[in-house]
Amino acid sequence: MPFDAAAPPRLWVPKRVLATPAALSWPAGTAMAERAAALGAEIVALKSDRLTGLPDTYRDAKTTLALVVAPPSKRRPQPIPPSADFRFDLAAGCPAHCGYCYLAGSLAGPPIIRAYANLPEILAELPPLLGQGRVTSRDATRAGEGTTFECSCYTDPLALEHITGALATTIRRFGEWDAPVQLRFTTKFDAVEPLLSLPHNRRTRIRFSVNAAGAERFEGGAPRMPVRLAAMRRMAEAGYRIGLTVAPILRLPGWQAQYDRLLEECGAALAGIPDPDLTVELITHRFTESSREVLRGWYPGSSLEMDEAQRSRKTTKFGGVKYVFPREAMAELRAGLEASLARHLPGARRLYWT
Repeated sequence: MPFDAAAPPRLWVPKRVLATPAALSWPAGTAMAERAAALGAEIVALKSDRLTGLPDTYRDAKTTLALVVAPPSKRRPQPIPPSADFRFDLAAGCPAHCGYCYLAGSLAGPPIIRAYANLPEILAELPPLLGQGRVTSRDATRAGEGTTFECSCYTDPLALEHITGALATTIRRFGEWDAPVQLRFTTKFDAVEPLLSLPHNRRTRIRFSVNAAGAERFEGGAPRMPVRLAAMRRMAEAGYRIGLTVAPILRLPGWQAQYDRLLEECGAALAGIPDPDLTVELITHRFTESSREVLRGWYPGSSLEMDEAQRSRKTTKFGGVKYVFPREAMAELRAGLEASLARHLPGARRLYWT
């Protein structure tokens, strides 16, 4: 697919929308309900702010959108190293069906999607944190990014934008924020048209989640790689800062050739763009016992390798346990990916390997 001729994006449409009274008291909540209804979704106006009638099955949960209000505990930004200084949430949950989903085991209950209607309250929490982070705020090598705020830790905001409108509002807010700040978000989706003409003032970095061809079978419901790369080029042409999130890096058959091809295609997609300010984040696959249990329930029969015997056990700073590739495999993967980066994207800044 030529990078300037992407097909119209396929937009996610929920079957049911559970709208709480608190959410509908906000103009954004009412607008979200109206947009979803126009797409054909069933709107269920709840009588209380407690979510009831949640679906029991994975399939039904993944087609359910809840319009809610983020409580104070959810509005409070949190540190999110090594990616950014702080994270804040526009929503929680994702409509894609990735077999390695990072949200598995992180979000409690059925995997419905929650969109927050009280965006003004969420954004009001950000200004007091200017200069207070411990990643870009204090790292001399990344100081040019300013104080960085990540809004895609628990969702893919672009996948929901045609219903929420929250991402465009946030981009505008950062664009008019006269301070050394940067908004960051990661996406697998391609519906970038509403963002192209926004006054972003280069204070937003859109990072496209990319992976080798052999990983596509684990990314159900997400646009294919050529479509993502076409969207990346359009955003770069619109002046946005660009990032690549290569994740999760898998030990696929012929992985070195596969990832080399991927990064070659990324380089081709950005060819001729004068200043994409390209960054790259390299994230290897890992899992916990709880996430593996959830994923096996969601995707029975998946061929994704999650075998403790093939992994190294690692204890996190919070006392949890995760399973990562053994040290020798990590070193081999890292050397291969970094060689490909140097070959195909020599001007990119590698932010971290994990």
